Amino acid sequence: MSYKTVMVHLDTSAGAHTRLSFALKLAHKFDAFLDGVFTLFDPHPVGFYAMTGAVDLYDAHRKFLAQKRGEVEGLFRAELTCAQVRGVWTAPDGFPATTVVQASRTSDLVILGQSRPKDPESCAADNFVETVLLGAGSPVLLIPENGPFEAVGERVLIAWNGSREAARAIRDAIPLLARATRVTVAAVSTAFEPGPTEASCADVAAMLQRHVVPPVDIARFDRPSAVSTGEALLEFASDGEFDLLVAGAYGHARFHEFVLGGVTRTILSSMTLPALMSH
Repeated sequence: MSYKTVMVHLDTSAGAHTRLSFALKLAHKFDAFLDGVFTLFDPHPVGFYAMTGAVDLYDAHRKFLAQKRGEVEGLFRAELTCAQVRGVWTAPDGFPATTVVQASRTSDLVILGQSRPKDPESCAADNFVETVLLGAGSPVLLIPENGPFEAVGERVLIAWNGSREAARAIRDAIPLLARATRVTVAAVSTAFEPGPTEASCADVAAMLQRHVVPPVDIARFDRPSAVSTGEALLEFASDGEFDLLVAGAYGHARFHEFVLGGVTRTILSSMTLPALMSH
């Protein structure tokens, strides 16, 4: 089991270079094909036509986007050659979230940046990360904006709660887990929710070790009532110096809005380490 087609989303934000560098290292490690998919927020021309000099302004805007796209494409092709990785550059037309979801469905792993709605350079669309995460059908590896991350997947923390989503995330992460030096299965409990049993965590550890994953530790701990499960996991990951979090992604679309689980929402907004998530 391995990743043979990896997709990385690219834009003009500062975090795009971090994602590309990470994606190249990952593709090289797994001898994978790298699909670089570039999107930018491109407002509908109707918004320009209401202004004086709209045609000239819209043409200038389109030229600006083309220049930005050319710069990122040049960087992608140069670094692809330097890293000796096979790959392809695509800049599909259409709604960014829709085109990235379509591309992700033929990828073994999708690499995205952390959502930053206030950054126009990284805001491809409203709820872009949520749309791809819940619609891809492939595991999504989210890279925080506070990189770079030199080593990812050496010390892995698995968030286990016994759910279908968590189980799928674990299986999707096996290629990385098999190369890790340290793996810990974490189960969080509260006074009202006991969390997975020791036996359930042990079953996960046993399954992973049949995949030649290194010895798996188990960490079951209670969280204070004032701290959310997502916050407790991120704090545990930081204290333990983990470099990758594996977790299920919970959520669904309702009336064009996304209803996310609490842990998923916290990871997306507050992540401090890369996170592989599966829905």
